[in-house]
Amino acid sequence: MEKYIVSARKYRPDTFNSVVGQITVTTTLKNSIKNNQLAHAYLFCGPHGVGKTTCARVFAKTINCLNITEDIEPCNECISCKSYNEGRSFSIHELDAASNNSVEDIRNLIEHIHIPPQIGKYSVYIIDEVHMLSQAAFNAFLKTLEEPPSHAIFILATTEKHKIIPTILSRCQVFDFSRINVEDIVKHLEYIAKKENISYQIDALNVIAHKVNGSLRNALSIFDQISNYTNKNITYDAVIQNLNILDYTYYFQFVNFFVEKNISTTLLLFDEILKKGFDAHNFIIGLMQHFRDLLVAKNPQTAKLLEYSDNVKQQYFSQAQKLSNDFIFEALDILNECDINYKGSKNQRLLVEITLMKLCNLQHEKKKQLTEESKIEELDKQSFEKNSKIISKTNNYQKEKNDNLNLTQIPSIKGSINKILSKNNGFEKIDELKNLREPFSVDDLRSKWFDYIESIKEDKPRMYQILISKSFEFDNSNNLIKIGFISKVQLEEFESKIKDNLLNYLRTSLRNFGISIETFVNEGNTNEEKRPYTVEERYKFLFQKNPLIEKLRKDFNMDID
Repeated sequence: MEKYIVSARKYRPDTFNSVVGQITVTTTLKNSIKNNQLAHAYLFCGPHGVGKTTCARVFAKTINCLNITEDIEPCNECISCKSYNEGRSFSIHELDAASNNSVEDIRNLIEHIHIPPQIGKYSVYIIDEVHMLSQAAFNAFLKTLEEPPSHAIFILATTEKHKIIPTILSRCQVFDFSRINVEDIVKHLEYIAKKENISYQIDALNVIAHKVNGSLRNALSIFDQISNYTNKNITYDAVIQNLNILDYTYYFQFVNFFVEKNISTTLLLFDEILKKGFDAHNFIIGLMQHFRDLLVAKNPQTAKLLEYSDNVKQQYFSQAQKLSNDFIFEALDILNECDINYKGSKNQRLLVEITLMKLCNLQHEKKKQLTEESKIEELDKQSFEKNSKIISKTNNYQKEKNDNLNLTQIPSIKGSINKILSKNNGFEKIDELKNLREPFSVDDLRSKWFDYIESIKEDKPRMYQILISKSFEFDNSNNLIKIGFISKVQLEEFESKIKDNLLNYLRTSLRNFGISIETFVNEGNTNEEKRPYTVEERYKFLFQKNPLIEKLRKDFNMDID
């Protein structure tokens, strides 16, 4: 019986062109060989299973090849290449730092460095998992790494770059290996399946590629496992069953139920998932990923980010067109909140079920919101029409001087005062408007005053409460309104938020632009209770009631605020 070799070893790349998904690294290494610009030390970093050690071996074999091809690849025919391929090369040395991490191990390595290669130009030392070396071993290695013999080249490989001391990093050319994308993994699995006469479904290979998170070695291990499980017939159902992966069709069903507001079916489907042994938290994370993919599928420019087969992509495109961006964003927000609160919840299943019910109700809430917005738009339209009539009446005022203009509804319509001013009340010149001085009675003034106060009841409830019980003095000789406040805080708030609008309204509605308002702080007014507003006023108020509060503040070194 022929000895079985796992795919990860049997199909390990032996040339730069056969390395999967690391085009940047391989191109740089090939150019350095072509231009004869080899460094004495390299550091290959990246996740496990992405080709660090493989690239190190190909690089070592290529620089010692006696007949490098025009494409800067090892010939695999010369004595140097054959000796390496057969595992008997004395020019390329590999050391596993995970099990040889002491000072003595490094010293033994250093003793062999000065021995020139038997075949080829270079003695290459590949040290895998170099971050496992002890601090003393690193220190013993430093000098040799910085100034090795001309024939020695070091290639260090690690999955944990952050554990490498800076003095080592500064002596190496650093290459960062990236995770291999799903498309490249699927293509490589297809290549091996055809070589091994294994039938497969492309969706099944996609599931494997997604599962391994960019590690080709892991993908090949799972590929061998599923191949044995299915007797060389890799199907989608077999993969999700063997790897205990939740079928993506479940997520499509859930979204359809959310749109249909079908709470009962949604909860029953979630119960089915739990009975199959799937983790509820992983389900929520998977559903978040599904909504992310739907959002990506809605835009042709981002659709290329979907790493699925064409069949699955089409399902995403179809479902994405049925959903609005707002729906997807709000769904993601709800799911993210569930993800954050999951570990701290005492009833995790209930938390997930509530989340699913919220998602079912999301479409209903959206429609309700749109209905309310349409009602508001209709009210705004009616207000605009009503306001237009008021402005029209104002424009005709010159012809009917004694006609009493009905403006009592103006305060309840937002922005009507400014619209009246913008129309100049029928006057063609602004100077003519500013010089308007029509007489009015105190009763007229008081009526307009309280009309305006009622108009700010909802938007500025605090000022409404202050002004509704406050009286003012009116100097008829120069149209001056005097109003006092019990604190500087009240006065400043009136000045900044109310005064200008109130004055404009009184001038316009009473048709007298000589009206002015004078404000002051009336600290001596005994008719109104002076209430503390600022932090200092409140502290002073409390101190007057109980002087011991000052001693308490000093004893505990407290600030007033």
